[in-house]
Amino acid sequence: MHYSLITIWNISLQLYGYENVTNIVPPYNAFSAQGTPEGDLIYVNYARTEDFFKLEREMSINCTGKIVIARYGKIFRGNKVKNAMLAGAIGIILYSDPADYFAPGVQPYPKGWNLPGTAAQRGNVLNLNGAGDPLTPGYPAKEYTFRLDVEEGVGIPKIPVHPIGYNDAEILLRKVRMHVHNTNKITRIYNVIGTIRGSVEPDRYVILGGHRDSWVFGAIDPTSGTAVLQEIVQSFGKLMSKGWKPRRTIIFASWDAEEFGLLGSTEWAEENAKTLQERSIAYINSDSSIEGNYTLRVDCTPLLYQLVYQLTKEISSPDDGFENKSLYESWLEKDPSSENKNFPRINKLGSGSDFEAYFQRLGIASGRARYTKNRKQISTCSYPVYHTIYETFELVENFYDPTFKKQLSVAQLRGALVYELADSKIIPFNIQDYAKALKNYATSIYNLSKKHDQQLRDHGVSFDSLFSAVKNFSEAASDFHRRLTQVDLNDPIAVRIMNDQLMLLERAFIDPLGLPGRQFYRHIIFAPSSHNKYAGESFPGIYDAMFDIENKADPRSAWTEVKKHISVAAFTIQAAAGTLKEVL
Repeated sequence: MHYSLITIWNISLQLYGYENVTNIVPPYNAFSAQGTPEGDLIYVNYARTEDFFKLEREMSINCTGKIVIARYGKIFRGNKVKNAMLAGAIGIILYSDPADYFAPGVQPYPKGWNLPGTAAQRGNVLNLNGAGDPLTPGYPAKEYTFRLDVEEGVGIPKIPVHPIGYNDAEILLRKVRMHVHNTNKITRIYNVIGTIRGSVEPDRYVILGGHRDSWVFGAIDPTSGTAVLQEIVQSFGKLMSKGWKPRRTIIFASWDAEEFGLLGSTEWAEENAKTLQERSIAYINSDSSIEGNYTLRVDCTPLLYQLVYQLTKEISSPDDGFENKSLYESWLEKDPSSENKNFPRINKLGSGSDFEAYFQRLGIASGRARYTKNRKQISTCSYPVYHTIYETFELVENFYDPTFKKQLSVAQLRGALVYELADSKIIPFNIQDYAKALKNYATSIYNLSKKHDQQLRDHGVSFDSLFSAVKNFSEAASDFHRRLTQVDLNDPIAVRIMNDQLMLLERAFIDPLGLPGRQFYRHIIFAPSSHNKYAGESFPGIYDAMFDIENKADPRSAWTEVKKHISVAAFTIQAAAGTLKEVL
């Protein structure tokens, strides 16, 4: 158990169809500052960095001393609040705009799955950057842990924040008064951990984890994922009753306080960091299993690409019109990769769920899978009723997955990933896919830099070392897989050596110094975007150094920072290639 800071605001309400339910959490944003700001209201679009730039530089509108109103979407709500603070706002109101959360031709809930005008999205507005509990950054929030004062807490907003529905937003675009009175409280949270001991390699762990706390009913987030986690646990229990034991240890985790900033999972990772870094094969996330009913969505390390492709070919598609076809086939047809149309899209890992500490801080290979919406129909990063009181079981049963076939497919994929990672003699990672991804990412960041072509030359910025390191890594990966095909599977030491190199590769991309201003994001290849926590960014150090470089006061120091992070990335990739060499 841990003792973490959360924000509480309980009140008795009634909801249509749930007349006997009381103590429903009302709309609020966890960790908002208290206060009663009053002033002119300024609309700031999505409250992105570029939105505030447009207001200040193109429209000459200053947000200092004003209350701003922003629509949800595009970026994480905590980034919106941070941007508002940097712009000098004294308060921020968040709402869900029908343009982002309304699919054409669909009725609002309860007649359809669209967002009603009274619905307000709850959620935390911390900017933790992987710190965990905001009062105990980097360390587990145990009874004995030293705590910062709340005023010094990491990423806690200094201005009041409040969410509303779009009905209210329509009438609020004028002078407004806010009155926010959240209560911060250190309270006990509980993680529930279950273990199946490995029969051959008990000191090697495969982790399946998902959170169980929710905003109000949480039928999708997290309950659809919690149900999947429970079903997978039950399935493994049935296998054990028939005498099966996994080769490696499987850890099942039910996390608490995810909605307050990934607290349960991060605190457990902090408490067990040394052991996890030494022994963990992979972390598979089991958050919401559906956020739409269109097709599969997978976010994972490149190490897992081939395993995901293989397993989805073995699972039946739950989609109408794809009877007798595989999940892979429907996924490929509906969402092909933009880089290679012969494969379905797999996304980079950003943040927003419990894999963050394991992948971004500890360097443990991670992945997540769920059913998602049609991106062409609705472009927001979540489903319309996300974190509202309308996220009910009836919503899932009537509109998203009436037969629960899609959730079954997700359960089969998550369960199969855990099974193969825990029981295969050779860990089913493919390093050559990582090499291909690195080449694509290096090319992408280089192409992004070419819009500053003259400045690159003026400041002596070269990407040659990065491309050289990627080439060396690609050669090392090819040689490793050649040797892997020749390994004597009956020699336990030879198998262990190869498996250790596979397991520790992701760890090789971790920089103990972390990214600038984000010390707990330590993965040099992947990190949540500095401007949108939900999205994953490749080569984040280089990307952040280049972001908005034309607006920097001192271009020379800005390009020096770019050169520094090209060097860090090149070194890290070269070092990772070294871990793949044959043991002498």
